[in-house]
Amino acid sequence: MSAALTLLSALALSPATDGQTPPDAPDSQHAEAVETQAAAEPAEVPEVDNEVIDGRRRPGYDSPLPDRQSQTNPGAVRAPPPEAFPADQVPIPDRWRLIETLGVVKERWFDPYNQNTLKGDRPLDPDKWPLIKGHDWFFTASLISDTVIEPRTFPIPVGLQTTERPGSLDVFGKDASYVLSQTFIAGAALTKGSTAFKPPDIEYRVAVAVNFNYANVPERRVLLVEPSAPSHRFDYFVGVQEAFIDYHIRNTSDRYDFDSIRVGIQPFQSDFRGFLFNDQNLGVRLFGNRDNNRFQYNLAAIWRVSKDTNSGLNDLTVRPRDDWLFIGNVYRQDFLIPALTSQVTVAYNMNREGDEFHSDKNGFPIRPALLGDHRPRNYDVVYVGYNADGRIGRLNLTASAYGAFGEDRFNFFTSKSAVIRAYFGAAELSYDKDWMRFRLSGLYATGDSDPTDNHEGGFDAVFENPVFAGADTSYWIRQTIPFAGGARAVSLNGRNGILNSLRSSKEEGQSNFNNPGTMMIGLGGDFDLTPTLRLSTNANHLWFENTSSLQALRNEGSIPREIGWDLSASAIWRPWANQNAVARLSAAALVPGKGFRDLFDNFNDNRNYYSVLANVVFAY
Repeated sequence: MSAALTLLSALALSPATDGQTPPDAPDSQHAEAVETQAAAEPAEVPEVDNEVIDGRRRPGYDSPLPDRQSQTNPGAVRAPPPEAFPADQVPIPDRWRLIETLGVVKERWFDPYNQNTLKGDRPLDPDKWPLIKGHDWFFTASLISDTVIEPRTFPIPVGLQTTERPGSLDVFGKDASYVLSQTFIAGAALTKGSTAFKPPDIEYRVAVAVNFNYANVPERRVLLVEPSAPSHRFDYFVGVQEAFIDYHIRNTSDRYDFDSIRVGIQPFQSDFRGFLFNDQNLGVRLFGNRDNNRFQYNLAAIWRVSKDTNSGLNDLTVRPRDDWLFIGNVYRQDFLIPALTSQVTVAYNMNREGDEFHSDKNGFPIRPALLGDHRPRNYDVVYVGYNADGRIGRLNLTASAYGAFGEDRFNFFTSKSAVIRAYFGAAELSYDKDWMRFRLSGLYATGDSDPTDNHEGGFDAVFENPVFAGADTSYWIRQTIPFAGGARAVSLNGRNGILNSLRSSKEEGQSNFNNPGTMMIGLGGDFDLTPTLRLSTNANHLWFENTSSLQALRNEGSIPREIGWDLSASAIWRPWANQNAVARLSAAALVPGKGFRDLFDNFNDNRNYYSVLANVVFAY
């Protein structure tokens, strides 16, 4: 056997007899074959550990899924279906008192921050309030104190029959005066329904204001019509500013688009900045929204309430005026461009006070105004307007445009009917950078070009209260300029108004479309110096659009159009970084232009006029 094994080993190690070279032959042909085979076969990829970095894996690599888990529990109780749970509330009994039960907070009636039943954080207990049923009635109480101290100067006419100082016989007297005003507003509301995400089912609201005011001027027959009356006055008044019922008619979608109706004395603002109408009056309002609140609408019929002369509050002791406003508007978000809300407004002002003579509380004639033939009048005016509010890229935009079309039954210049065609436009652009906002404002309201024709072209609003170009920080918006020389109870502009309307009173007078119009361009800035302190500045230049009506009333051949520069600055301090306490101090100056100096003067020959406003508001 050992001989056989030796023979097999020799055969295995001997050269091949068929001419083939064995794999381990050292010749050149074998080397080339090995290199060719190595090039054709790719290198083997080493294994990659996908768990080297926790939470990371190699792109394109899908790790195998874990094995499916199954559980069999024959004794388990089936979960309740979704319809077994309430759709409009969290399934926690008395969820409003939960944090108090846990000892997180204890209610204190004077605490405005934590949960408080008096400010509507929690529902009323029906066991303690037998007149209500259910656990979804909320009570909200509010109390506001508004204090104003306002020294100012403006052109003051001298009384015709007597003066404050013997020998003072000029048309204009001294210009310095001051006003002190204290207003308390108490409000209460009773609301039914969970209002976090949907409108209330029904709401009852009332607000009563008490005002005390004191004014002191240097001339007679400015505050009171009697020549023997002193040149200072103290007055007080109680007015009902809100008293309405708001009823939720229906929801129109599962996201609480709705229709509601509100009846009673209620606030209403016709546009974003209050150019046309911004007041609290008796009315009926149907309102609601659609398309997840991207579409909103208002239909309102307003019966204008009489106002107290010195406080401006609603006077319910006097029958409401024969002056009605019917208004409808629609809002659409992201129209015409994204981030811009567009509004279209149509309003009809029907005034039927053409058969009455009315004097204010101080004895001055108000309706009709002491202009022209002093004849009572009726008028019908339709306002058509477009308003926009939103953003265009980095720019904030607010814009308004109105046209007024109608008929004045008695033009006080001609004693004939006249067609009303007047126009208005205003816009404000602002740019935010960090804690600063820079504003550019412009306004144009047409004036009447010919008082003696049958056309009235001066734009006037129903009841303006604009938040624009500095608002009541501005001298021109804040102060009333008496139009002396033949019309003592008529003002060139109204308090808290920007239009040169030549009305006897914004609160009690009638709209007047025989006016010189208004033009304005201004620059302003808001600077949040700290989270609690803001500084605002404004510089506005004003003109009359057309002085024809002023020339006719003053019997002057020409009056320049420039009113002058209105310069103002204000500081607003919120010590608790909220609206519960707000203090404001502002100062404004009017640097008169040629047109204003042609119309007005003062006894001391002061070139400029000033206004200082100190205002402190506390709110609960």
